[in-house]
Amino acid sequence: MIHDVDQLLERLVKKEALNGSSVELVFEAPTKDWVARRSGPAVDLYLYDIREDLERRVPAWEDVKDKSGETKDRRLPPRRYRLAYLVTAWTQRPEDEHRLLSALLGCFIRNAMLKPEELEGEIAEASLPVYIDVAQPPSQDRSLADVWSALGGELKPSLDVVVTAPMVVGRTAPFGPPVLIGPTIGLAAMGDPEEVVSGRGRRPRRKNAELEPVPEETVPKVAKEDQPGMRLRVRGLRAG
Repeated sequence: MIHDVDQLLERLVKKEALNGSSVELVFEAPTKDWVARRSGPAVDLYLYDIREDLERRVPAWEDVKDKSGETKDRRLPPRRYRLAYLVTAWTQRPEDEHRLLSALLGCFIRNAMLKPEELEGEIAEASLPVYIDVAQPPSQDRSLADVWSALGGELKPSLDVVVTAPMVVGRTAPFGPPVLIGPTIGLAAMGDPEEVVSGRGRRPRRKNAELEPVPEETVPKVAKEDQPGMRLRVRGLRAG
């Protein structure tokens, strides 16, 4: 999934921001050693944080149905993860870096949401959109200044790009055949033979009283003769 997001960003940046220029696109960590080795203008998309989007998690199994509406599979829904990229431009002049950052900002704003048919790879299998947030207010537990300190470099203009992408879990669960017939409820007299069931509940059977079977009745409930529906069967004993 991460590799698919990298390729997605690469396609967007090369098509809408770099527009065929000779600027190199890399995914390296912008450390002091990398800056010293760099030659020529470059745009760096450094992935520095991966976290699950818990607000979009669905904690239940979902049924996968075919065109006829019959369940053909039961699986865990995809998880969604937030991939944070530190996007920087590297040239000899600050003015050129600012132009590149402006082009990158416009590219990500225009593609804030990508539909499933615009995606490729594993992130397209989930049939869910991908969201791109850029230059949002920093969260309390993540600061770009801390990222630059960890890299050992000096703070410079950059874009914080967060891509929310789905990941297919790929775990299924067994399921039963579809229910084609409505429920049938049976009621019968149970318990102590010295008691009989009446409309007002159980009452003691009269002494020396004989019990005779009550004819079984079938009462259709919300069903036609040629269609299944709920049926109520009543059985019991009538005191003589």
